[in-house]
Amino acid sequence: MAPTPCEVGVKIVVDLSRCERSAQCAFLAPEAFRMHGEEALMYDPNPDDAQRDQVLRAAAASPVQAILVDRLQGRQVPAEASPS
Repeated sequence: MAPTPCEVGVKIVVDLSRCERSAQCAFLAPEAFRMHGEEALMYDPNPDDAQRDQVLRAAAASPVQAILVDRLQGRQVPAEASPS
């Protein structure tokens, strides 16, 4: 069976040299971003599609625009994995 398109996903890249660790992203998208201690930002580079809006808000809230979000379009899933 041919693959069918699914929702547009996102890929996150954080420029850790620019990040000021304000933790706004962890507040706005806690499933994708979290602080480890006071200094280290941990993040999921490929969050679920359901987190897309939160991730986009978190990226917009970065005071130094350290979060880059690439929208992945045309992702395919096998037809047998598609919801019926």
